[in-house]
Amino acid sequence: MAHRRKSNQFRTETDSMGDVKVPQDALYAAQTQRAVDNFNISSLTLPLEFIQQIIIIKQTAAETNLELGELSKTKAQAIIKATKKILDDGLINATNFPIDVFQTGSGTSTNMNANEVVAHLASNSRTKVHPNDDVNMGQSSNDVIPTAISMMTTEQLVKDLIPAVESLIQTIKAKGKTLKSVIKTGRTHLMDAMPLSMEQELSGWAYQAQLTLKNLKSIIPQVSELAQGGTAIGTGINSSPKFKVLFAQKLKNKTGLPYKKSGNAFASISGQDSSVAVSGILNTLATALMKISNDLRWMNSGPVSGLGEVRLKAIQPGSSIMPGKVNPVVPEAVTMAAAQIMGNHTTITIGAQSGNFQLNVMLPMIAYNLHQSLELATNSSLHLADTIKNFEPNKELLDELLSKNAILATALAPEVGYEKASEIVYKARKEERTILDVAVELTTMSEKELSKILDPKKLT
Repeated sequence: MAHRRKSNQFRTETDSMGDVKVPQDALYAAQTQRAVDNFNISSLTLPLEFIQQIIIIKQTAAETNLELGELSKTKAQAIIKATKKILDDGLINATNFPIDVFQTGSGTSTNMNANEVVAHLASNSRTKVHPNDDVNMGQSSNDVIPTAISMMTTEQLVKDLIPAVESLIQTIKAKGKTLKSVIKTGRTHLMDAMPLSMEQELSGWAYQAQLTLKNLKSIIPQVSELAQGGTAIGTGINSSPKFKVLFAQKLKNKTGLPYKKSGNAFASISGQDSSVAVSGILNTLATALMKISNDLRWMNSGPVSGLGEVRLKAIQPGSSIMPGKVNPVVPEAVTMAAAQIMGNHTTITIGAQSGNFQLNVMLPMIAYNLHQSLELATNSSLHLADTIKNFEPNKELLDELLSKNAILATALAPEVGYEKASEIVYKARKEERTILDVAVELTTMSEKELSKILDPKKLT
């Protein structure tokens, strides 16, 4: 169930609805406590990285309002100091930010949680900082939460996921170069097909990741548009007309990320198109990660009665009852993470279409799932890269299997005709002989000629 702070001592806080008892040592106030009491639906709280973005928004808003002459220097400095303390002193945790993911759809409770914590830390005997009038000045939950989603997503893409996918691509390519001379039987429908080099096989994996990388980079300009300054519904009511541009510029200078004001605040507050777009790319990446993982699982299967084409690095015992058993645990973990990303994409899509008129009302859920998908995709890419880097081909077995691959007769068809090639295939399979041996027997061509035609390396 939702996090509930345990305390035997309380203080009384007051909001527009009346008095509320709050734990004596809590940094938050009445509205946060109401949300803790009202939303006891799950054990999930919003990601700490998401809360961090909200605190940065509060800090940047205070700086912006100070420069615009909307907020006094004393209060602005107090807010900036408080947000710095929250960011630097490890105060972003489930104790200070305890609200359930499944709360008011706008995330108002989480925004007010941040406002109250900042106001509490910023206030002293000389200066009273109000959570709504001062910390939330020029803002609304309706533009703060979408802005935090954009910031969280942009940061995870630029700092985490894109480098992880780049690392995966580089690892696959580097591994492929070491396997250029390793020829194996290709498979379609899980059945023997024409040969290919392992470098060629891995090049397919690399290209899938490259296409995703291109799409991840191309989505950043869309994701980094900020709703901030649109306030309640997009009109910017109670916010300076200059706020949105100055806010985005300050945030860009502070973080080094390409933030800019939204091209249309109404769309950014009521819609979550960029979140769906990012999730869609993650969904595509998840399918590639699952495909690569399953290829590795099949290739590693056995080692006696499976394909046994490669040997994955043994990293832990695979059974509590079967001694010596080792399983492809990382590819299995990645397939589960990929399945979760796919499920999250459906959830995010449903959430994004819940932009009724001027406000989306599933924002906390979208934030939670998108953060999780980005994190899973990042870590899965890194783990899979490590697995690919460390596997070894079973070259002797690959050569043996390749010599018995009846599909090599495909290369004979232009020389002896489809019917004769089929006859060779069926006889080789029935008698468990090599294609070369049977072809020497059933054709008038010399062994030297046939060896040249059936050379697996040439066929790649």
